[in-house]
Amino acid sequence: MPTVLITGSSRGIGLEFTRAYAAKGWQVLATCRKPVQADALQALAAAHKNISLHALDVADEASITALAAALQGQPIDLLINNAGIGGAGVELGALDLNRWRTLFDTNVLGPAKLTDLLLPNLLAGNGRMVVSISSTLGSIARSSGGNYAYRSTKAALNMTMRSMALDLAPRGIVSVLMSPGIVDTDFTRGGRMPKIPVGDSVAGMMRVIEGLKPEQAGQFLRYSGETVEW
Repeated sequence: MPTVLITGSSRGIGLEFTRAYAAKGWQVLATCRKPVQADALQALAAAHKNISLHALDVADEASITALAAALQGQPIDLLINNAGIGGAGVELGALDLNRWRTLFDTNVLGPAKLTDLLLPNLLAGNGRMVVSISSTLGSIARSSGGNYAYRSTKAALNMTMRSMALDLAPRGIVSVLMSPGIVDTDFTRGGRMPKIPVGDSVAGMMRVIEGLKPEQAGQFLRYSGETVEW
C-alpha cells in the first residue's frame, strides 16, 4: 500500500486529496494544525481506516521537527505540500510586514523544511515524489499587480522547490510545482472569476502525479498538465 503525506488536510484541496487517495487505497498521513478540531477530517478518518491524523503547523519549525521525528522509519511515496495561507492585509498603502512574514513562514519556509526533514522517508518509499501546491499568481511572467504577499511567497516557493527538485533528481526523487487553478473553496470565495470544483482540480492533479516522469523534475504544471510560465 503506497503512502502519501498531505499537509493542510482539514479543508479544501487538502481534504479532497485526503478523501481521494484514501478511496484509492493509499495509506494517508493527513496533517493539519489541530486535528481534534477538524470535524470534516475527523469524519473522513472515521470512515477510512487507512487515514491517520497528525498535528502539524508548517509555520512552526518545532512542529515540523516533531512530526519528522514521529515518522522516523515510515516510508513515504508521495509528499504533497498543500498547506498555505492568503495575503489579505498586505496591499499598497497598508503593508503589514508581520503578516507578510507569516505568509513566508507558512507558504515557503515550512514546505522547504518539511521536505528536507522527510528526505529519509521519501528515499525509503517507492514513489519518491514531492508535489508542492503553488499558484499562477506566483508566475512573474503573468503578474498583474497587487496581492504582494501571496504572489511573492508563491514565487519564492517556486524558486525554492525548483532548486530543490534539481538537487533531488539525482537521488531518484521527482519534485514538481502544481497550480490547482482557481478552485471553489473557502480560500477563493468571492470575486467574479469562474471557479473549478475542488474534485475536478484534485482529480486532474492526481492524473498528472500518476504520470510524472523523471525528466519533469522541477517543472511548474497546471492541474490539467500544461506547463505554467515562471
